[in-house]
Amino acid sequence: MSHKLLVRAGYIRRQAPGVFAWLPLGLRVKAKIEQIIREEMAAAGAHEVHFPALLPREPYEATGRWTEYGEALFRLKDRKDADYLLAPTHEEAFTLLVKDLYNSYKGLPVTLYQIQDKYRDEARPRAGLLRGREFTMKDAYSFDMTDAGLEASYQKQRVAYERIFTRLGLEYVIVQADAGAMGGSKSEEFLYPTPIGEDSFVRTEGGYAANVEAYVTQAPAARPTVGLPAAQTVDTPNTSTINTLVEQLNASHPREDRPWQASDTLKNVVLALTAPNGTREMVVVGVPGDREVDLKRAEVAFAPATVEPATDADFAKNPTLVRGYIGPWSVSGAVLGTASTSGIRYLCDPRIVAGSVWVTGANVPGQHAISVVADRDFTADGVVDIAQVRAGDPAPDGSGPIDIARGMEIGHVFQLGRKYAEALGLRVQGEDGKLTTVTMGSYGIGVTRILAIIAENLSDAKGLVWPAAVAPFDVHVVAAGKDPVVFETAEKLAAAIEKTGREVLYDDRTSLSPGVKFADAEIIGVPTILIVGRGAAEGRVELWNRASGERTEVTIEDALVGFG
Repeated sequence: MSHKLLVRAGYIRRQAPGVFAWLPLGLRVKAKIEQIIREEMAAAGAHEVHFPALLPREPYEATGRWTEYGEALFRLKDRKDADYLLAPTHEEAFTLLVKDLYNSYKGLPVTLYQIQDKYRDEARPRAGLLRGREFTMKDAYSFDMTDAGLEASYQKQRVAYERIFTRLGLEYVIVQADAGAMGGSKSEEFLYPTPIGEDSFVRTEGGYAANVEAYVTQAPAARPTVGLPAAQTVDTPNTSTINTLVEQLNASHPREDRPWQASDTLKNVVLALTAPNGTREMVVVGVPGDREVDLKRAEVAFAPATVEPATDADFAKNPTLVRGYIGPWSVSGAVLGTASTSGIRYLCDPRIVAGSVWVTGANVPGQHAISVVADRDFTADGVVDIAQVRAGDPAPDGSGPIDIARGMEIGHVFQLGRKYAEALGLRVQGEDGKLTTVTMGSYGIGVTRILAIIAENLSDAKGLVWPAAVAPFDVHVVAAGKDPVVFETAEKLAAAIEKTGREVLYDDRTSLSPGVKFADAEIIGVPTILIVGRGAAEGRVELWNRASGERTEVTIEDALVGFG
């Protein structure tokens, strides 16, 4: 929606998939967002710098990100065959700058930032500015001697973000997040809550909030494995899905206490992990049968590898995996006398604790095993928390059951720690005279993404509706009619309003009808529209509030007083 409106209203134009040209109206809105950010960064003690988008390979090689970014990185060579990239982020450049400028604790702490274009080769650029290959970001980095100093810098930037989004008129929720490819420890996202958001997050009335990728499943207590019934294999023909398995078990092997449920089953999902260097690995993940694997959570858990369900070709290369009837012992350990021969890692959901009892595949077509006990009949190679999260699941902090909502990311703050400083040798002399590795924080805001989010969520059926803080103009003066008096009055009013310090867009087109001009005013979305029409000769004009749609006739004198 925002993409279509921004194009129709003359703010941007597409140049290539995920790449856009900025027109005068778009540049004005973008500049106003950037100015608010600059003012709050200055208030937080940050200093602005500007790095090139074109950077050499070597620093990214040192941090491992030349490889880790995989196909998302735009790589190129110069005429001397040297490797370069179009920067997706600038951690390396900031780190090397501070290394070059500072050698003593006396120069720290320091926080630097820039507003610069970034480049990522998105596989599926979509939604216009919301997911592009070229985008503008504000990225800031703090440099401190101690972890306590990092925490103080982090909190200062976090507060600055709250001020920025408040000034932009954006509602926000701060949620725990996973650091992902950025690395580091503490990480939080600022999300704009909206039903059309591409991100899911969880929250409780008790104050817990996290994006779905950062939600941590609470494992139940382990149970004794002794004294439980022995595992046994049963015939379950034509039951390659959980629903058909449960239906047949209730018909042919009913429980005495209650009917079988999907949550009694252990579903074993085969995933293909592709490393940045192209290496492909199969893993099998055991999850309760009433849940699916969440691929977004899996991407975080297995980063930097990309994750997808195993294909027909993958199964063909691994015949020990019997599709629809996979059991945990097919990849790890042994059960019922059947040893693992596949060499594929087997990972389990945190709920699959020692002593828990399951129904699962027997790795034989048409057969399942019942009374299979974790840590007695099979042992996983590890734990991975990638099953879908559902409303009503318990919050990990004990604050109650979670609700799930959707939102759009508008900012992200990280405590990077010493990852980049260690990789690039950023050390300064401490008060004790010894060299100390600097600790870093990273703070990003998507400038063009915010512009798109405002356009997306504050528009209506007729067009854009900009808040006053970022609108391309303060007032849109429309000369509606053909009488020369209309245009003379409108021109004088526009000039008088500009003298008050307001920015004015004056529609002085003589060849268009008022209806066309009004439609253009609606789609452009300036908050206040001043209509100079038939009443101009009597000294009357109309004030039109774009957001509410209310139109009020006032005298020219009263209109000018309102803008004074």
